[in-house]
Order: sequence, then C-alpha cells, then structure tokens
Amino acid sequence: MMLPQPGSPPHGPGPRAAAVRARDSAPGRPGSPAASAPPRGSGCPGGGAARGCLSPTPLGSSCLPPRPAPCCVPTPAQRKRRSLAGAAARGPESLLVPLRRAGSGVVSGPNPPRAMSLSIQCQQLSDARWTELLPLIQQYEVVRLDDCGLTEVRCKDISSALQANPSLTELSLCTNELGDAGVHLVLQGLQSPTCKIQKLSLQNCCLTKTGCGVLPAVLRSMPTLRELHLSDNPLEDIGLQLLCEGLLDPQCHLEKLQLEYCNLTAASCESLASALRNKQHFKELVVSNNEIGEAGVRVLCRGLVESACQLETLKLENCGLTPASCEDLRAVVASKTSLRELDLGDNKLGDQGIAVLCPSLLHPSCQIRVLWLWECDVTATGCRDLCHVVSAKESLEELSLACNALGDEGARLLCESLLEPGSRLQSLWVKSCNFTAACCHHFGTMLTQNKCLVELQLSNNKLGDSGVRELCQMLGQSGTALQVLCLGDCDVANDGCASLASLLLANRSLRELDLSNNRMNDQGIRRLMESVEQPGCALEQLVLYDIYWSQDIEDSLRALEERKPSLKIIS
Repeated sequence: MMLPQPGSPPHGPGPRAAAVRARDSAPGRPGSPAASAPPRGSGCPGGGAARGCLSPTPLGSSCLPPRPAPCCVPTPAQRKRRSLAGAAARGPESLLVPLRRAGSGVVSGPNPPRAMSLSIQCQQLSDARWTELLPLIQQYEVVRLDDCGLTEVRCKDISSALQANPSLTELSLCTNELGDAGVHLVLQGLQSPTCKIQKLSLQNCCLTKTGCGVLPAVLRSMPTLRELHLSDNPLEDIGLQLLCEGLLDPQCHLEKLQLEYCNLTAASCESLASALRNKQHFKELVVSNNEIGEAGVRVLCRGLVESACQLETLKLENCGLTPASCEDLRAVVASKTSLRELDLGDNKLGDQGIAVLCPSLLHPSCQIRVLWLWECDVTATGCRDLCHVVSAKESLEELSLACNALGDEGARLLCESLLEPGSRLQSLWVKSCNFTAACCHHFGTMLTQNKCLVELQLSNNKLGDSGVRELCQMLGQSGTALQVLCLGDCDVANDGCASLASLLLANRSLRELDLSNNRMNDQGIRRLMESVEQPGCALEQLVLYDIYWSQDIEDSLRALEERKPSLKIIS
C-alpha cells in the first residue's frame, strides 16, 4: 500500500488490493459463504485469502440486519489453500469454466457442451447481457449467478430457462433480492419431471417464512436434490417447520442442509431433530449463528444420536452453547463414527466443556479431521486436554484455537503434542492467543522436527522482531515442511524483515508468507524483495495488506511481479 496522499483516507486499499479483495470475497468460491472477508492481518487478525477474520455481512444487500463482527472467525471459505489464480477464477468477471471429467477432454465451440458451467459474480446485468445469458442458462449443467442484482422481475425468465434445461445439476442465485415470489418462480422452473438438480443455493435471497409454504411440495418433487443452502434468509421457526415437512417426505433425499443466520431459536430444533431421525443418508448440517441455545442443542443432538444417518459435518458456531452442551455433543461424537468435521467456534464452552468433550474425541472410533474451537474461552488448562487429542488422534488434520487466551504456556503444550509420533496435524490456527516472543522457541523447535504441519497461523500475537528472528533461525534449517506462515499484526519491523529475507533464501518449503499490518517501511520491504527475486526463493505468495510504502516501492513491487510470474504479491 502506498503512502496516503493529502486528503485521502488513512487506510484505504490500493487498486490491486481492491481487486484482490473483490475476488477473494466472491460467493462462488468452493465452500465459500457469500460473505466479504477483510484483508489478512488487518483489523481482526488473519484475512480473506487464508481463513482469517470474516466480516459476516453478505456481499451485496442483505435481507437481514447487520451482524456484529466476531473477533476471529476461521471460515469454511478458507479451509483449503487456494492460489490467487484460483480465486481469480471466481472473480467479478463472467467465466465459462470447463468441468473436467475422467476420460473426457475440454471441448469448446459455438454450441457449449454439457461439460461447461456458467459462473458470474458481482455484476449488474444489463438487459442486453441478460438476453445473451438466457440461452446459456438453458444448456449448462452448472449455473451460478451470484450477486448479480437479480430481482423478481428476472425470475420468470429464469424459470422458463430452467424448465428447458434437462442437464442442470447445480444452481446458485446467492445474494440476489428475489423475494418470496421470485424464489417461488425459480422453484417452479425446477419442478420439471426431467429436472436432475442436485445442488441448490439460495443464500441471502430474501426468502421469508411466508415463502417457505411451497418448500414441502418442492422437496417432494425434486428427488435428485442432495444439497440445499438457505443461509442468510429470515426463515424463522415457522419457516423451518415448513421446510422440515418436506424433509420428512420419503421422496426427499437431501444430504446437506445449510441454515446459517436464519433467525432460528430452540423452538425450531424439535422439528429439525424429527426430520433428521428419518434421514438415513444425511451427511451435513450447518445451523451456525442461530440463537438455539443450550436447550435447542440438546434436542438437536438427541435427534442426531437417534438417527441412522452417517453424519460427516456438524457446524454449531455461535449458537449459545455452554459447558453443559458438551455432554450432548459428546454423545453425538460417540455415536457418529462418520463425523469428520466439528465446528463449535464462538461458544462459551470453557475449559470445563473441553474436558467433557475430549474423551469422546480420543475414542478409537472417532475419526475427526477438522476441529474448530475458536473463541471458546479456552485457556492453557483446556489446551492441556486438547493436546492429548492432538498427540494421539492421527485422523486430526486441522485445528483452530484462535481467539483463546492460551498464552505462551499453551503454545508450549501444543508444540510438545505436535512432536508426538501420533500427531498428524497439518494446519494449526492460533492467532490472537496472547502469545509473546517467548513462544517462538517452542514453535521453531517443533517445526524443525515435525514433518506434517504445513500451515501455521500466528497472526495478531506480539512476537516482535526478536521472536520472528528466533523462528526464522529454526525454519532456516534443512528439512522443514512448513508451507504457509501467517505473521500478520505481529509487531514485525525492519529487523524482522531482515530475518525473514534470510529465511526465504534458506528455506525450500515455504510457499506463502503473510506479513500484513506490521510496522516495516520501505527498507524492510526492499529487503524482502531482494530475497524474493532470487531464483532460489520458492515463495509463491506474499501478502502485504495495510503496510505503507512509497511510490518507488509500489513501482518496484509491480515490476517484480512482471519479472517473476510465479510470484503473487497481494497488497
């Protein structure tokens, strides 16, 4: 970021930053909610391209009131490492993306084959552009028109186009003000006997409880539907009860349901639990950010325990869970050996709740892979219990303990557990955990011996230049496996940049480095550029949000990217 000009906002993003942020927040990204993510290392620790803090306001206009931004939300949008090129593929521009299949090549021509998808995000579609798109909507297997300014007026055209498309398997109309009437028209278009729809995303489309009256008949008439996204719509308890009527129909074979921010309460949970008891093939339930509370979670967990479903993913972030809720969750973990992902962030579980939950996670039948416990009031005491899971559970690949006051003692315990032979953790998120420079010795020692951990998020911990220097000395040793290192908002200045510059020439595994929102100036940035430009530097992505530099440095960064196409500099 260049130094601000007189009269300009003190923290405004530069043109490259704006473009990157627009791409990274596009709702069409795999597994991504339609929400805008701030830059990594800015404001809340972490950021958009790497499972950082998520501003929970959806893209475009929202049908729901503004939500308070949580301290630190590791989101599904950021679970898989994605290159900048991958993010750009779902940017605001219109794309026809070939879907590669085994044994078939990519075919192009004036008549697009069924192996193509239409994906448009963040565009206001003119009448002329809309006329061009309608024939494509009739042909493609995958149609994504997210945040395109669509309203009820366009839905009649969409309905007709969908009726004429027997090949459609996925439709996404997220973040468009369709309203109840518009959604009804879209659903009518999907009720053709030839419809093969498998995934339907209507997140943030202004669907209300009034519009949910059609859902039972719709779910009955779409036996191929496997995945339904209705998050960010004010369905309320009445709307969910209508949805559950459809789920109970034998012709409904839904496997995945997302209901974040739907204004649900504990009153919804009995209907949902009853529906789940009858869904043998159900795999994924997302009800995060609803005030269902301790009583609602108890009912919901009882329904899951009594269901024959092979549940793989359960997300209950910010649902008002308490330490007592962990007794109910323990029963779910014990009964669902199929469970692979458990997201409980932003709930006041405390050390007491963690102590209750950990024995079920340690059971040999538990094969959990992803465990998110960000902002759960966990201290070093609870961390000690979790470390038993980290050291012994070979299935565990991703763990987030962000925004918990673990302190340096917690860091020591985690690093010791990561050195145990049974640990196979690949990604650790411990930003905003009250670490100091003293923790860097523990992390550095661990990283010289651990060959599984490839991603370490340490943003918003006051490591300083001295801590970064010690970490770099360890990472500079041969044989380290770390690929992604996030040090946003860690009080890194020019001396820390000198240590990192030396590391980049010595380390062959590091592919991504995030230094956002730190205190270096032109001198520190120039040291980094000198190392990054060397042929021996393996770095592929350097994130420098919210750092001020001169026009000369800005020009040098752009020139560096041109000289080294394999490197992406995000600022």
